[in-house]
Amino acid sequence: MKLKIAITTLLAFVLFNQAKAQEKLEITGYARNYTGVLTGGDNEFSIVQNTLDLKFEKSSDRIAFKVNPYLYHYFDSDLEFGLREAYLDMRFDKFDIRVGKQQIIYGKAEGVFITDAVSPKDLSEFLLPDFNEIRMGITAAKVNYYFGNSTIEGVWAPVFTPTLMPEMNSIWRPTMVFPIAPTYDNSTTEITPSLENSELFLRFSNMGSRADFEIVGGYFWDDDPTMHITKEVDPITMQLIGLTVRPEHHRLTMGGASFSTQVGPTLLRGEGGYYSGKYFQTETPTIPDATIKKDYIHYMVGLDYTLVGVMLSAQFIQENILDYERGIRNDEVESTMTFLAKKDFLREKLWLELFAYVGLNNEDALIRPKISYAFADGFDIQLGANIFVGNKGRFGQFDANDMIYTKIKYSF
Repeated sequence: MKLKIAITTLLAFVLFNQAKAQEKLEITGYARNYTGVLTGGDNEFSIVQNTLDLKFEKSSDRIAFKVNPYLYHYFDSDLEFGLREAYLDMRFDKFDIRVGKQQIIYGKAEGVFITDAVSPKDLSEFLLPDFNEIRMGITAAKVNYYFGNSTIEGVWAPVFTPTLMPEMNSIWRPTMVFPIAPTYDNSTTEITPSLENSELFLRFSNMGSRADFEIVGGYFWDDDPTMHITKEVDPITMQLIGLTVRPEHHRLTMGGASFSTQVGPTLLRGEGGYYSGKYFQTETPTIPDATIKKDYIHYMVGLDYTLVGVMLSAQFIQENILDYERGIRNDEVESTMTFLAKKDFLREKLWLELFAYVGLNNEDALIRPKISYAFADGFDIQLGANIFVGNKGRFGQFDANDMIYTKIKYSF
């Protein structure tokens, strides 16, 4: 920990001294306190986090760079230091090259990952943080080639970065029910960095006067590991006496597209992706490791509209497992909707917002009302709640985690 603090201090010292020497170095960022308390039980704190997020950027005609270090301090753990992004841009007449740690965003969906499969996710607090904090940076080389209103983009990621899951004792750990306590075998968790194990993505995008769209494809590792399960049975009583869970990442192939277009006063958005090679958990006893490989499609249609100054948005999302078989734990078709209503007052100083995920299969939901007020230049205070509805499903499994929170933030 002392080494991390020393590195952080040294980095800040070097960059601030560069700022003095080079006036064109731009330094922005924010300091924030985020405190959340559970509304049930003993009203325990779900999070007490202090954050310092810095961005160092410099740009010229041909060269630019960005470094985005951050510090998290929690009440119940040590100081956490990380780099959200750290990359170099090289600009030419018809194309750009970006090399380093970067966040890459695909698609038109909001609050949902459909074709947005390049950057892995930090799910240590489920879907509650801002999405620029949920989406993790990856070390990659990205090339953009421009012609007319169109762009062809290629991404090569030499090192695999998995989803960051909650700790075993976290209240955000997904529910997994086993008949007996399992043993975990992590021997296949790591992906050895090599040319053969690298990831590739391609995107063609076009921005027109009436609509914009993109076509994407990728050959990559599933960020979420598959839990392969080995059972040990007593040969005499045939009773289950042992379970071994072996997490393993598998290759996926994805192709998809997205679009947005203005239809009168309404913005119409759509996105869809076809995934090949996904492993699903199953309860079928004849399958040795309780998993089965299937292709699936994931798609969304959304509408954005402004009515009497209120920004309204709705999305309908479905995941459909192809060639479905009985025993797969996931439903053949899983349907979700999202809703957003947002309104400003006092010349955009006060904002009221309501966002909700609604799971149609399990009748569960996550409802997120919040109010934010910019009471001085750079200062913003936010009061909100995360309300989980239901007792099963993606959101209902966290029914005991209803919370209210405050965020006090100074941006500079």
